[in-house]
Amino acid sequence: MIIDFSKIEEQAIQKFKDGEGELATRNFVDEKNKIMMSRLRPGANIGYHKHENNSEIIYCFSGEGHLEYDEGVEKFMAGDLHYCPMGHSHALFNDGENDLVYLAIVPEHH
Repeated sequence: MIIDFSKIEEQAIQKFKDGEGELATRNFVDEKNKIMMSRLRPGANIGYHKHENNSEIIYCFSGEGHLEYDEGVEKFMAGDLHYCPMGHSHALFNDGENDLVYLAIVPEHH
């Protein structure tokens, strides 16, 4: 199955997960996965949240920022892949002057 994100309508979400600023995203969702091609605007962030029944894998295509992961902070830039296992928490911040472009995959575990 090919997922063509160019054929999925982009949504602009303000303050995603109680964060700040705007997230522009194109999402494919079924009963087992959420697959999101997203752009986090400069200065925006996705609020700190816990993955209770799923995990998340995030690959960065372009831009720069950082993640708060459990008790620590990790730099995040093009070519990096972040994994947040079930039961752990994280937040994503765009620290750069350009969009932080990434692909996120959230497999459901229940």
